[in-house]
Amino acid sequence: MTVSALSTLTSSSSTTTSTTSSSLDLDSADFLQLMIEQLQNQDPTDPTDTSEFLSQMVQLSNYESQVSNTESLQNIATSLDTLISSNGLGYLGQTISANGETTSLQDGAAQWSYTLESNADDVTVSILDQDGDTVYSEAGNTDAGTYDFSWDGVTSDGDQMADGGIYTLEISATDSSGNAVTTSSTITGQVTGVDSSGDATYLTIGSVGVTMDNITAIVSN
Repeated sequence: MTVSALSTLTSSSSTTTSTTSSSLDLDSADFLQLMIEQLQNQDPTDPTDTSEFLSQMVQLSNYESQVSNTESLQNIATSLDTLISSNGLGYLGQTISANGETTSLQDGAAQWSYTLESNADDVTVSILDQDGDTVYSEAGNTDAGTYDFSWDGVTSDGDQMADGGIYTLEISATDSSGNAVTTSSTITGQVTGVDSSGDATYLTIGSVGVTMDNITAIVSN
């Protein structure tokens, strides 16, 4: 039977991988066993040199120390990852999307997305300030789906709002019969801080707090 080059290479690669994997699994007990086997099977006429044996013991000690240090560093890294994730610090500087309709004006822009659960006949997108007053509005998309919406901070009267203001997206959607169409929205913004002073940890987008369980996506660094 002729063995193809491909199967031969695959067999060789598998053997090499298996051997390498096994060598990486050696622990102190394995080394001690190897040393005992070496002593038991040494040539009586040419026994193992004492200095060489001691050198091997030193190497074993260094190996165990390195393994211990590696495991400790891995545990520390895991603990830090868990801590950073749980207290929200890992989100600092990240641009995130989260369920909600209220956000801050950052760098001259406030960003949302809104979803229409079904087709609508009339859709109005409005921006409300902290007092609940409408400062901007325009017609929105009427087909069912999700749409991004960005506001540059300029009101319907042409006034430029300053960064840091808090604004809410309001979607009014009705079908051809005048019935309300179900809508939902998310906000998008850069995390500027973490507030854990209360019972829950909040990520802050400017002056707006968002709980971590409302985050839907990390958009970018």
